Amino acid sequence: MIRSTLLLCLVAAVAADTGLDAIQPMSTSTFQCLANNGYSFFVARVWESVGNYDNTGIQNIKNARAAGWKYVDGYIFPCLRSTCASPEAQVQATVNKLKASGAQYGMLWLDIEILAWPADINHNRDFITRLGNELNALGVNWGIYTNNHNWGNIVGIDWNQWHTRPLWWANYNGHQDYTGFVPFGGWTKPNIHQYAGDYKGPCGVDLDLNWYP
Repeated sequence: MIRSTLLLCLVAAVAADTGLDAIQPMSTSTFQCLANNGYSFFVARVWESVGNYDNTGIQNIKNARAAGWKYVDGYIFPCLRSTCASPEAQVQATVNKLKASGAQYGMLWLDIEILAWPADINHNRDFITRLGNELNALGVNWGIYTNNHNWGNIVGIDWNQWHTRPLWWANYNGHQDYTGFVPFGGWTKPNIHQYAGDYKGPCGVDLDLNWYP
């Protein structure tokens, strides 16, 4: 019985994956080093909240691919100032830049966290709806990065417009599982858990730690 339980634990450990998101420049050899240290997926910032491409992140996607990584995504940190481009234009610019740069990604994630969102929940809902609709129109596979606190403050905890999209759940509880998840926004469970941030990782990389089963 003990041996069977141990085997199940080992199988669960093998089936799960540890990944990272980071914004610093990383070379192909750095990604090879990270792979040797057990990391298997990477999410790069590809659009910044200041309203422009993240060229470092786009190059990181290319370098990760060159290092043989199969699972590489990007995330859009929307620009919210009145001088920023429309939600649709931000999505279009990101997708077009990735294509023109030859940066092959699996998914794009919308980074929905408290930063400069206005107090008007209806405005915020409309902004995120327009981001999502444009991603759908462009045929992009996409999801949402957020947590209960961010979602509740920005759009209201029960707003479930995009509950069918994958959820990248940010909760720095240190668990490589979904411990502590409380359903919100129509999501009943996450797809990825960002379980630690600002981690001094191997290979000289400062990163956030992520897990999916």
